[in-house]
Amino acid sequence: MSFLGLDCVKKKERELERKLRANDREFNISFKYATNAIKTSKYSWFTFLPLNLFEQFQRIANAYFLFLLVLQVIPDISSLSWFTTVVPLVLVLSVTAAKDATDDINRHRSDKQVNNRKVQVLLDEKLRSEKWMDVQVGDIIKLENNQFVTADLLLLSSSEPLNLVYIETAELDGETNLKVKQALTVTGDMGDSVESLAAFNGEVRCEPPNNRLDRFTGTLVYEGQKYSLDNEKILLRGCTLRNTDWCFGLVLFGGPETKLMQNCGKSTFKRTSIDRLMNVLVLCIFGFLAFMCTILAICNSIWEVHLGSEFTVYLPRQEGVSSGFSGFLTFWSYVIILNTVVPISLYVSVEFIRLGNSFYIDWDRKMYHARSDTPAEARTTTLNEELGQIKYIFSDKTGTLTQNIMTFNKCSIHGKSYGDVFDYTGQTIEINEHTETVDFSFNRLADPRFCFHDHALVEAVKLGSPEVHTFFRLLALCHTVMAEEKSEGELFYQAQSPDEGALVTAARNFGFVFRSRTPESVTIVEMGQQASYELLSILDFNNVRKRMSVIVRSPEGKLSLYCKGADTIIYERLHHSCSKLKDVTTEHLNEFANEGLRTLALAYKDLEEDYFSQWKQRHHEASTSLEDREEKLDLLYEEIEKDLLLLGATAIEDKLQDGVPQTIELLSKADIKIWVLTGDKQETAENIGYSCNMLREEMNEVFVMSANNPEDVRQELRDARTTMKPEADELICMPERTLGKGRQVVVDEEVSGEYGLVINGHSLAYALERSMELEFLRTACMCKTVICCRVTPLQKAQVVELVKKYKRAVTLAIGDGANDVSMIKAAHIGVGISGQEGMQAVLSSDYSFAQFRFLQRLLLVHGRWSYLRMCKFLRYFFYKNFTFTFVHFWFAFFCGFSAQTVYDEWFITLYNLVYTALPVLGMSLFDQDVDDAWSLQYPGLYMPGQLNLYFSKTAFFKCALHSVYSSVVLFFIPYAAMHDTVREDGKDIADYQSFALLAQTCLLLTVGIQLGLDMSYWTAVNQIFVWGSLTMYFAVTFAMYSDGMYQISPSSFPFIGTARNSLNQPNVWLTVLLTAILCILPVVAYRFLLIQICPSINDKVTFKVRQAKTAPPPQARRVRIRSSSSRRSGYAFSHAQGYGALVTSGRFLRRPATARSSGFTPTGRSTGFSPMGRSAGYSPTGRPQNSKVDGVEVTSLQMYRQTHDLDLAL
Repeated sequence: MSFLGLDCVKKKERELERKLRANDREFNISFKYATNAIKTSKYSWFTFLPLNLFEQFQRIANAYFLFLLVLQVIPDISSLSWFTTVVPLVLVLSVTAAKDATDDINRHRSDKQVNNRKVQVLLDEKLRSEKWMDVQVGDIIKLENNQFVTADLLLLSSSEPLNLVYIETAELDGETNLKVKQALTVTGDMGDSVESLAAFNGEVRCEPPNNRLDRFTGTLVYEGQKYSLDNEKILLRGCTLRNTDWCFGLVLFGGPETKLMQNCGKSTFKRTSIDRLMNVLVLCIFGFLAFMCTILAICNSIWEVHLGSEFTVYLPRQEGVSSGFSGFLTFWSYVIILNTVVPISLYVSVEFIRLGNSFYIDWDRKMYHARSDTPAEARTTTLNEELGQIKYIFSDKTGTLTQNIMTFNKCSIHGKSYGDVFDYTGQTIEINEHTETVDFSFNRLADPRFCFHDHALVEAVKLGSPEVHTFFRLLALCHTVMAEEKSEGELFYQAQSPDEGALVTAARNFGFVFRSRTPESVTIVEMGQQASYELLSILDFNNVRKRMSVIVRSPEGKLSLYCKGADTIIYERLHHSCSKLKDVTTEHLNEFANEGLRTLALAYKDLEEDYFSQWKQRHHEASTSLEDREEKLDLLYEEIEKDLLLLGATAIEDKLQDGVPQTIELLSKADIKIWVLTGDKQETAENIGYSCNMLREEMNEVFVMSANNPEDVRQELRDARTTMKPEADELICMPERTLGKGRQVVVDEEVSGEYGLVINGHSLAYALERSMELEFLRTACMCKTVICCRVTPLQKAQVVELVKKYKRAVTLAIGDGANDVSMIKAAHIGVGISGQEGMQAVLSSDYSFAQFRFLQRLLLVHGRWSYLRMCKFLRYFFYKNFTFTFVHFWFAFFCGFSAQTVYDEWFITLYNLVYTALPVLGMSLFDQDVDDAWSLQYPGLYMPGQLNLYFSKTAFFKCALHSVYSSVVLFFIPYAAMHDTVREDGKDIADYQSFALLAQTCLLLTVGIQLGLDMSYWTAVNQIFVWGSLTMYFAVTFAMYSDGMYQISPSSFPFIGTARNSLNQPNVWLTVLLTAILCILPVVAYRFLLIQICPSINDKVTFKVRQAKTAPPPQARRVRIRSSSSRRSGYAFSHAQGYGALVTSGRFLRRPATARSSGFTPTGRSTGFSPMGRSAGYSPTGRPQNSKVDGVEVTSLQMYRQTHDLDLAL
């Protein structure tokens, strides 16, 4: 399904308005609209080689080595053979090309699979099966149940009453609750008549392609009439048709022009901060290389003038070559010889290291989610070390932090709390999967997967407690849930919010079963007896009222108002006689809130017929008023919702994903800041903040910003900043130095205390304006927690870009829906939550896994190890190559600056590819300072990565100075040891070849010992690599310096007999030993003193590990983090305004239910509620949470959002 994740839209002239005609391809083709085919691949068979090579040679290093290769084929310049460069260059290009080809082949396969899906298209008055790629704008297509929506469609008709369809938008927003769409009546009347649909020639004028998932504007002109089109009549590509037998739609946008593809954002090549630093360092190295070559070229010219004439007998000068020209040639010769300061093998090794560390993520069993059979996946191999430097995490809410499941856990009825389980001593028992559950067998319509553990509540129901019965009767009547009963007893609840579904399910199991509704009535089964209540009015929920009420007439003719809502709102409207009950209920509410549960208060009142008749008349007048309709209705609602009698309260748990609070706490200890960016409303976001322990009652203050104009937003930001830091001065910035682009960086400011910030989408839009963005960023960064609610996908990306722009920090974005794709692509690292939610975010991500809790292992274990290994690798690699190269520099002063190499050519070729490649790779793939358990036990180990302590410009220059010292020792100690020295038999040993062998042996042994000092974790593989490389060196050296190789090719193997003549002398080995000791001794002394005087956190933890190496670290207890907040959530955790009107209008009603009795049937039970934990969980998917999905399943629960709410959560 690659079409969901990549952006391959070609730019064309901007379209201002779309115009199309149904069933008229000739007319529509004239506008050159995009077809429904998608293309996410980059190459073809013909363009791969030239295009890929062009891309690779855009890298400075590759172009540099190609330039060296050209120089090496010039005889007057080169003193090295061409194969010393061409072999590693070809290897690098081949490995990279193979990787790019593999990735593109996979994209081709995915494109082909998507483009070749089949759909029924109405052509020539017949339904034909066509490929998706052949569908065009203006075609009418037929979709069937569980099919993906092919393109962006205008809904024409459906199999359901009132032309409704039910769609799942998991691919778009990660939400598995169903949405409802409705066709126009004029098109719905065509039904499934092929003749009518083929004759349909309506013209549509609408907005051009854009990425707004929640907005659509257009008009349909048909038979001389103009009809308005909005988002409620549009089916978007990426959605899935659910619980609808069939529907017909008119294609408006196809392929790359669909909102899904438009919303994907631009795919950018992500590079790590180490990569960016490396680019700066490589340029510095090039400059230093040019500086060294210039010095040696000048020295060569001077030497030629003063001393060159004395050597013309031994080294004849070519005709026409002056000392100046000789210096020019020498410059380029030393460019070739000293090029190993930037060895191409560095880039080969980096790719192998990243690939290996990516496999560790893929293979990590502790990041495998067994229920959904989903392993963690590193979808890129270029960003691993960046995972060890994350400072800011931007997270979505729905499907990322939460499971979108509500469970009915506890309740308080008439002053008594239910839900806890006690032992015989009266002590509360902790509820787990082994705790005995309540037996609901007395209720044949009960949900078989509902779990409750307090038997006292069932006994109260059976004993006929009036308060308990009224409590559950209210839950069964006061809601906007729709019931569907396809067969006897087979109930399906379609709730627009999961908390409503959980409450109705609870009432169902305790004997008050919501059975069906019409616009005028609600039918329930009360303890086995069916009763029909006349529905007189629904006082709908909105964000201001924070409550909903229904007015019903019982079968006995009694008028009652039932109300549920936020406790603070309900308490203001209670009768004074409820004061004592209110105090007791408040205590229960506080207990529930301390456990992080979402609470609602329930109340009711009986109404007089005369009063209600008058109120109903005034209500009708207000509802038909053309002016101030909402205000008039609110006044009427306030009037009737007074003097209520308190019944009790409910406590619902919004099921977080497992381990979310613990993960957030652990990441906070690692000094990682977490911002939540969600499309949900403010109250919902705040509740999750408290549940996750991101917001806490102990915080000094939580700032809520909801202003609707720029001046007020600016003032709120300044007031918050003044509260946090009264002495706050003007904005403090410093120039960005890491990237060398002169950008400003907003520095972190210390504040006393902890603060939180909650800001809505309207205020955020003003805060992100250029004139205010720095004030917003400064204020937000002073807070411990930031929650942005009601934000659009674009705003999510803008927040990420703002932090990237002005903070010297690495960012990570994590989400699960198409509305998170822009944010995921904008961040340095993008993580997609996979599983039963949408795959859109996963396909656009760099890493993916099934649960948010795996983020702690991804960062604190794999990320930290990858960063540590890469930094060690780079420090060591530069050290060994600088040391290798600087010896050439010192030797130049003793060879007349003739560009003669100090080492054998074969040693130069094999030094990086064979002799030192495997040991450093072993360290970079297997090294770890502490194991994974200790990494999680001490999250502070993560902080050095955020501060770039392991590899920076400072660390690089220290490495260079170390190399200068080592090169001096490695050249002058062997030189002095061999100067005027003879063998035991009196023969001279001080020849060039013997010195070269001694120097390279000293070098290899020294860098090998240095590697051993750098390595913290020795494995069998490391031992084999280190000792095997040394053995390989001596074996190859003796072989290449043998008589046989010389006889095969005298010019290629001139060092005949050097190894056996030199390495059998004791003074040679004493020189090797002395050189190694002098090189290593300062390093050992420096590290010893550093640990004693200024130990790092790694040193401290490593010391603890050594002390406790005989015993494993204590396992962190998986305890439930309970918020100490006394804050209680308001009504309807994810409820939306406007559903009351839909219920009473009848627009949501399904086809008539089958005949049924009022009794309880023992068989054929089915439900859409998935019990999780200790009580029933309302799951919008209707299947066990996180269960493996085989193919496409029908969603059994249907939840709908408001059909005309323009602020639909994204």
